[in-house]
Amino acid sequence: MLARIADEGEAAVRDYAMQFDNWEGDFILSDEKRAQLIAQVPEQTKQDIQFAYKQVRTFAEAQRASMQEFEIQSEPGVKLGQKIIPVNCAGCYVPGGRYSHAASALMSVATAKVAGVKNHRLLTAKDGSIHPAIVYAMDLAGADIILEMGGVHAIATMAKGLFTGEAADILVGPGNGYVAEAKRLLFGEVGIDVFAGPTESAIIADDSADPMTIAVDLVSQAEHGYDSPVWLFTTSRRIGEKVAELMPKVAADMPNHEVVQSAWDVHGEIILCDSREECAKVSDDYASEHLQVITEDLQWWAENLTNYGSLFLGEGSTVTHGDKCSGTNHILPTKRVARYSGGLNVQKFLKILTYQEIDESANLAFSTAGSRISRAEGMEGHARACDWRLRKYYPDTEWDFHVYDQKRYD
Repeated sequence: MLARIADEGEAAVRDYAMQFDNWEGDFILSDEKRAQLIAQVPEQTKQDIQFAYKQVRTFAEAQRASMQEFEIQSEPGVKLGQKIIPVNCAGCYVPGGRYSHAASALMSVATAKVAGVKNHRLLTAKDGSIHPAIVYAMDLAGADIILEMGGVHAIATMAKGLFTGEAADILVGPGNGYVAEAKRLLFGEVGIDVFAGPTESAIIADDSADPMTIAVDLVSQAEHGYDSPVWLFTTSRRIGEKVAELMPKVAADMPNHEVVQSAWDVHGEIILCDSREECAKVSDDYASEHLQVITEDLQWWAENLTNYGSLFLGEGSTVTHGDKCSGTNHILPTKRVARYSGGLNVQKFLKILTYQEIDESANLAFSTAGSRISRAEGMEGHARACDWRLRKYYPDTEWDFHVYDQKRYD
């Protein structure tokens, strides 16, 4: 699909939209239709989305404030600096298939907006039609253009700049396996946030934890899909056995119980550990997307756990809070990627750019060192760039190296 879209452009996208979504209308959501959809959103839903937006924006603003530009003088005559510049265009994918992920619009667009990104393209995947709550969240967060499109061809559309005239510099947002694979294949041509596999959630619990709370929270995350693993790491055999007993019962109460039960039967695990140190090691090995800790001495766990997408400390903190409204981003690494990367954040939309200014007085030290290192590496052209400056800035000094004779080139 990506190869065909690269060759045929918008015509291929139109064909895929008809094939998969039976859609043949305009892709860009008009201002009139945007307003009509927003008008359908109940006032309480708007207030809830506004509450979540405030939390996400506030946290993103704190992230942005923690990142600073600077300039230093490392040596006399040498200025080194760092600039922080946002990408020009972000493509934010908002899934709308099985569920209408209004919160995902806030997580991606609001974060990009705080970073200073000028243009945002958003897409939703639901038979070519967009859920009003998603449109409201997109609009509130500051979406410039909303495209009614989903799937692989939507990802390619953003990457290629089809229908909008501006290609995205980075693609962010969760999606199904096809969306995730399309992002992975396009990485390099564009940036991506994380490789997003099925949602993962783990709970660490000791003997002080409430088994029913654990079962409810594991079930809440298993509903993401048939392939969404949920795990319990515990130092208490009593807790482990009770949760194993409760899980089928709690799952059976769910309206989508077949999804939850399948996820638990095929991917669920309970791992009994001898000590909290072993439990922390197991957790770090799994490097789960979401990690809850329901134990005594929460501070110890906060200080000793190192691999997770987002951490939820104490019984009062459930993953739903992070998924929907607490303010930390819910677009997080899966498949053990948390060993080396965090989730979506303001920095993903920012480029850390460096600069330097080295004046004539500093060239004696830096050009002589640069010339010698270059020749040690066998890079004569690099060396001569430094040699030329030494000859130019210090004409009265005898240098034992190749010197360009400018008169030969005039």
